Amino acid sequence: MRATTVLIIIDMQKGMQTYPLARNNPQAEENILKLLNWARTNDLNIVHVRHISRTDSSVFFPGQIGAAFQDPLNPLAHEHVVEKNIPDAFIHSNLERWLRVRDINTLIIVGVSTENSVEATARTAGNLGFSVYVVDDACFTFDKVDYAGRKRAAQEVHNMSLANLQGEYAQIMSASEIVKALQPDLKSVEQ
Repeated sequence: MRATTVLIIIDMQKGMQTYPLARNNPQAEENILKLLNWARTNDLNIVHVRHISRTDSSVFFPGQIGAAFQDPLNPLAHEHVVEKNIPDAFIHSNLERWLRVRDINTLIIVGVSTENSVEATARTAGNLGFSVYVVDDACFTFDKVDYAGRKRAAQEVHNMSLANLQGEYAQIMSASEIVKALQPDLKSVEQ
């Protein structure tokens, strides 16, 4: 299981810490860090995805502090980094090839924003035939106005996005459920 599984951490950059809108899952970073430590302990493959904006006024523009990974989630030298400038981490990147060359078929996806980069990446992964797990309590998003002009709370946006993915593109699980599902092949997240 170990060699065929990857933890994909999407857009956990410093710029996300300054986003002005209300968000859900305030414990998401803690859960992502626990999963990252668990993945490292169990020799899972790890991919860090970073959004690099093409707009020079963006906090995610190259050279801006917002484009850097959040300190506790910095990649180690041997961990793969994918840079993207659109929501989907598979488009215009080497991600699919990197996974296929290593015979990786199970993807655990965490990060931000649930209805944007997480959902886009999970949909493509599911369409490409990967076994995809999105970790509910290790993803988050922000308040958003829907197409009808109605303000939606971040938790509503998050829930709808996960509903869009569940069953057709991915399985939705909590961090503890992911760890339990991969036992006894792997060590506990608590170790």
